[in-house]
Amino acid sequence: MPNYSMGNAMTFSFITLFPALIEGYFQDSILKVAREKGLITTHTIQLREFALDSYKSVDAPQIGGGAGQVLLPNVLEKAIKHATSQHTQEAESKNPHIIFLTPCAKHFTQSDAVRLTTKEHIIFVCGRYEGIDERVIEAWADEVFCIGDFILTGGELAALCLCDSIARQIPQVLGNANSLQGESFEDSLLEAPVFARTNEKFEDFTPISEYSKGNHNKIALLKNHLALCKTRYFRPDLFERWKTTQRVRNEK
Repeated sequence: MPNYSMGNAMTFSFITLFPALIEGYFQDSILKVAREKGLITTHTIQLREFALDSYKSVDAPQIGGGAGQVLLPNVLEKAIKHATSQHTQEAESKNPHIIFLTPCAKHFTQSDAVRLTTKEHIIFVCGRYEGIDERVIEAWADEVFCIGDFILTGGELAALCLCDSIARQIPQVLGNANSLQGESFEDSLLEAPVFARTNEKFEDFTPISEYSKGNHNKIALLKNHLALCKTRYFRPDLFERWKTTQRVRNEK
């Protein structure tokens, strides 16, 4: 894994028609601190600056008809080349990894977030309107992701979801490294219920008493059982994957 320290930050670039949507996300909380510490750097690239005409056009009607405009491949290519060449000048060792955000792709997962921390520079290409011309995806994409089976008005939110999920895996970004342990999707399970330590009562609900007795082995077993119950109820697909994994382990 790269050594993330001051001067060797992981870089995230966003190609977008709406840079303000991206920039505002890094003005508060954990990722703001990560930028200030030099653990990550961010760049926004305004797609319209690479338009090929005086009208600053970035889209055109679909071939074959249909509602909605399509982002122009030549304009996107110019923006991508700018993003890659600009960062090459800053740090020649950083090879960009280009990710397109579109509903027509595989789901992004926690394992992808962990894997992508090995990249030093990620460029997110944010779609808009009816989508991105398929030719530029074929020519430039290292990976293509969606964040769920639903449609957004643009790829900026999806790109920020990926960036947030990847960045929090970088050492020192979270205040406590133990926060990365026992999270949802680890071993195909959802995280067990958690409760705040407080003397104030809430409605008629009482936290699980075993959590407060200090027997960490029992707590671990109980949390694993509750994680199984929660996964089976909310995500039967993950539960079946967990069962398959357990069966394979037992057969070895």
